Amino acid sequence: MKDLQQQKQDYLKQFQSKTYGRNLLKSDDPFDAPSEECGIFGLYSENELDTFSLSQFGLFALQHRGQEACGISVMNKGRIFNLKDEGLVLDFYKDIREPETFMGNSAIGHTRYTTAGDKKKYNFQPFFAKNEYDQIILSIAHNGNLTNAKSLKAELEAEGVVFKATSDSEVILRLIQKNLDLGLRGAIKATMEKIEGAYSVVGMTRNKFFAFRDFHGIRPLVLGAIDEKTFVAASESVALDAVGAQYVRDILPGEIVYTNENEPGLQSFLVRENCQRNICAFEYIYFARPDSTLEGINVHEVREKSGMKIWEQAPVEADIVIGVPDSGVPAAIGFSIASGISFRPVLIKNRYVGRSFIVPTQDMRERIVNLKLNPIISEIKGKRVVIIDDSIVRGTTSKRLVKILKKAGVKEIHFRSVSPPIIAPCYLGIDTPSKEDLISANMNVEELRAYLGVDSLEFLSMENLIKILGSTDHCFGCFTEKYPVPKGDDEELIK
Repeated sequence: MKDLQQQKQDYLKQFQSKTYGRNLLKSDDPFDAPSEECGIFGLYSENELDTFSLSQFGLFALQHRGQEACGISVMNKGRIFNLKDEGLVLDFYKDIREPETFMGNSAIGHTRYTTAGDKKKYNFQPFFAKNEYDQIILSIAHNGNLTNAKSLKAELEAEGVVFKATSDSEVILRLIQKNLDLGLRGAIKATMEKIEGAYSVVGMTRNKFFAFRDFHGIRPLVLGAIDEKTFVAASESVALDAVGAQYVRDILPGEIVYTNENEPGLQSFLVRENCQRNICAFEYIYFARPDSTLEGINVHEVREKSGMKIWEQAPVEADIVIGVPDSGVPAAIGFSIASGISFRPVLIKNRYVGRSFIVPTQDMRERIVNLKLNPIISEIKGKRVVIIDDSIVRGTTSKRLVKILKKAGVKEIHFRSVSPPIIAPCYLGIDTPSKEDLISANMNVEELRAYLGVDSLEFLSMENLIKILGSTDHCFGCFTEKYPVPKGDDEELIK
């Protein structure tokens, strides 16, 4: 058996060499994890680059944030070219017949999971605006959700603005377009002063690149540099690694970074000074890749510490500890380190299972979970097992997993969730169920323990989560029902 340090290294290598994809949450999907929001990537250089390849590498590193669709816009000699389609990043790029069209000095890209608007192609990103000569003059890619998009859209439509999609991201595009006579920085500033909610945005005009982030920094956005003339902005630091860029810093809440033809490099402008940082805590628990660093905090370390903390919080006698792949594994390693209980990677994940199978009966739907996760029976039969997962949402996956372990002959099952109970939906860029579908909003811990059929159940406490993250400067809305921004007028975004 490999030692624990080697197992950790092998685990991290998975995410550096493979698509880190999870199945997206659907109402009939037996895997009931929260679904990703979107991944955005932007690149700018004073010189012409292989933007085709670099944008492909950057978006591939962000594939875990969305698997429904992919798109790019490229600035090439004063023109913007745009292409978008459904499917995974590598399939999208493979179908581009003239890659030389997408070579230039700037590119933005988007990998999509639907949180607002429907799944039609007109909602794929990047979004773009054209002039009277049918030339693209502005393009953006957005991660997050606006909470006042409905009222802003109505206001713009009353002024004669025509919308081509149903996504809240188009509201951002049209507001910037409307205000371009103020100059690029002025147009973005005017837009940020109107929109509310969570947004990280990268974009371009025919000769400028820009990126900006909401006043709370709810969704992540990092800045890097390949050299002194080439800059990258992306949802996570792993996208910087993928293109050979060095991490510079996180883009600040309320900050615009942009290029100016009269000055070299990137310029910075704070629309508001001293904004409160409230990055989503669930980025660390589940969404971000483990090899990412967000706001100076390494995601893998957070997950490993959460396993250590939940051992301190709820120790138990057991023979082995196992983690639910993928995001539960680092916490299981941490639990093992703190407790001395042996960690075993005995849940085998089939990485080639895509979206949910279409099957007509409930019995067959329940069997799907065996295709996605299967235990090594000889490692767990007759054993007392601690199972670590990142969260419990609807409870259906956890219950079916417990059933699989019992069928494999496990003697005792002690379930540990390394997030606090999820009691409220998110309307700031994550697709979580409505409150009535969140099992912890409807059952106390003892009721849930009985429902799952486990010998013990424990959730990481809010106090310990705050200790691990090092501050209260995060969005904890799904755990506390207290959000950094008001819900606003778009009830349909509150899932």
